[in-house]
Amino acid sequence: MSLLHLQQYWWILASILGSLLVFLLFVQGGQTFLYSLPKTPEEKKLLINSIGHKWEFTFTTLVTFGGAMFAAFPLFYATSFGGAYWVWLAILFCFIIQAVSYEFRSKPKNFLGTGTFDFFLFLNGSLGVILIGAAVSTFFTGSMFSVNEYNLSKWQHSFRGLEAAFNLTNLALGLSVFFLARILGLMYFINNINNENIYERSKKKLLPNAVVFLVFFLSFLVSILLKDGFAYNPQTKIVSMESYKYFHNLLEMPIVFVLFLIGVVLVLSGIAITLFKNSKKGIWFSGLGTILTVFSLFLIAGLNNTAYYPSTYDLQSSLTIENSSSSKYTLTTMSYVSLLIPFVIAYIYIVWKAMDKKKLNIEELNKEDNLY
Repeated sequence: MSLLHLQQYWWILASILGSLLVFLLFVQGGQTFLYSLPKTPEEKKLLINSIGHKWEFTFTTLVTFGGAMFAAFPLFYATSFGGAYWVWLAILFCFIIQAVSYEFRSKPKNFLGTGTFDFFLFLNGSLGVILIGAAVSTFFTGSMFSVNEYNLSKWQHSFRGLEAAFNLTNLALGLSVFFLARILGLMYFINNINNENIYERSKKKLLPNAVVFLVFFLSFLVSILLKDGFAYNPQTKIVSMESYKYFHNLLEMPIVFVLFLIGVVLVLSGIAITLFKNSKKGIWFSGLGTILTVFSLFLIAGLNNTAYYPSTYDLQSSLTIENSSSSKYTLTTMSYVSLLIPFVIAYIYIVWKAMDKKKLNIEELNKEDNLY
């Protein structure tokens, strides 16, 4: 494989990890209902333990995504994590308190009380998710940084990445991811918990969250498809603004366009069959649709001669998969390791299926020794 093919290969792999992460944020989405969905302590225990069995998948995928970006595109990692550190530290803090909460929430002599850890879980599911969406949106809107000829980067905004949350397009994606996570969380409860009260309340809350999600997602989509995008010349490597760049990317990569449309249809289908067909399998339709949709968005952000991490301060400092990647030797070595990915996915599938073999109910929960 040529260096360019390796760069494209690793951008695709990173995009797969990013899309899987967004799907697994259903755990965070479920955490935001701890105050409104359960009406009894037993029902709250059901919710906590339902998503508590899956929180490590989300955390591991986030770390793996960050590791893949660091290894494949180290200049992005150095520029973003070294410059926009306040937003990444805030995201990291939100995920640290999630891990602490699940580990210590029900431990004996918990001097902080379960209410404190429940608030931490809500914070992780709300602020943490919105910040992730806003940070990813900068792939389309750009950030204020510069990179010199020695690949030394400097962030040019005093907010150090937090300024992304004040951009309307970034905020639209952040809130889209937040409400999508809530939708997936509700459908996961419907699928995983055998409790009629939780089922009815989850179904009742699904429609308003779906409506708000569509408003923010369409706002983000229209914004990026109609805006000028950051293109670069593959020969001269010069970055320039191109009208309707991301819309052109969809049209010029028809496979990606088809995947995007299928993804959107699957997300809406999962919501529809849950609301109108009383199906408990909507999570799998909307989950797969989420993966395909987010995967497509990552591809139009980084492929087809597009700067995936554009600089609004100095256009020529924008990062592309070509000028920010590791060496051919490193990417080649990593590619051999990536052949193990199907085995990891198979392992996750087997473990997931074993954990969800029986629907969760109060009787089953009382038989377990390790409760969250």
